[in-house]
Amino acid sequence: MLILGIDTSCDDTGAAVVRDGHEVLSNVIASQYKAHDRFGGVVPVIAAREHTAKISFILESALEEAGISFTDLDAVAVSHHQGLLLALVVGVSAAKSIALACDIPLIGIHHLEGHIYSNLMGRSKVLKFPFLCLTVAGGHTLLLKVVSHGTYELLGHTRDDAAGEVFDKVARHLGLGHPGGAAIEKLAEKGDPEAYNFPRPLINRTDGEFSFSGLKTAVVAAIDRNPNLNKADLCASFQQAVVDLLVSKTIRMAGEHQLQQITLAGGVALNSPLRTALKHAADDHGYQIFTPCDDLCMDNGAMVAGAAYFLYKERGPNPIGIDTRANAPLGSKGIRYRHDSKYR
Repeated sequence: MLILGIDTSCDDTGAAVVRDGHEVLSNVIASQYKAHDRFGGVVPVIAAREHTAKISFILESALEEAGISFTDLDAVAVSHHQGLLLALVVGVSAAKSIALACDIPLIGIHHLEGHIYSNLMGRSKVLKFPFLCLTVAGGHTLLLKVVSHGTYELLGHTRDDAAGEVFDKVARHLGLGHPGGAAIEKLAEKGDPEAYNFPRPLINRTDGEFSFSGLKTAVVAAIDRNPNLNKADLCASFQQAVVDLLVSKTIRMAGEHQLQQITLAGGVALNSPLRTALKHAADDHGYQIFTPCDDLCMDNGAMVAGAAYFLYKERGPNPIGIDTRANAPLGSKGIRYRHDSKYR
């Protein structure tokens, strides 16, 4: 089954062709970093404008790289829930047009499900339900028990800022530009992770809840107190605090819920110290760790197409009048992983 996957949930325009949920025939991503860099973060209106300008070219490039045409497609999948509303609309509009023109099924995917399934692509025979998934990005940080296709249980989430969001905010305060995660990781390589004793909020609690706002405040205060501080030391210490929080909670929840397999997903999964620390901690406890390849960590169309293959078998296609929501509950159980006021 050939599925075209489209993702315009934030500031990357992604399109990909995936066969049978595993074989990635193409995965084309157009970044918008230059368009947003001077603003220190993603501007929704600019993101939507950039998606509109690039979507046709990206779609054509994905098909050309895969060596197929629109008439070869069996379905089209798109991120329609969770993301910047104006940006999501661009991808959904394109997917609807393709579904109608080619008379093929339309499959709507919650953006977070794309990240969850990025680890299942090519591993469905070794990664077995239930397993623990840590998804970490700029818009979310949560621990999920993946029970079956499309069914999840929330084991913990951030009460305030997401981990990736804090990386971006600290980087902006240091004048490192956007995106912040990569800039901080690079500078941290030259620093001492024990130079600053930053707080690890909620780390001693026995639940899976996260909080990063207190850590962010402490780091910003340290910067403001000493404009001439060693940025490398500060970045290394801040990064270590984030890693400690993520790893400790993940290992604790794996043990409490007796889950032997752990997956790491989302943009922050690109962080090498996080990958290394989680792998070492998992090895110490006899757990298996799975991480996607780099191209599947960032927002992309391949993860959307991969998720669509499995979820289409479970629930079938969506109606052509599929809706678009900036924040939406996740999965068959309607998990609400953000503050209620953010659901609309």
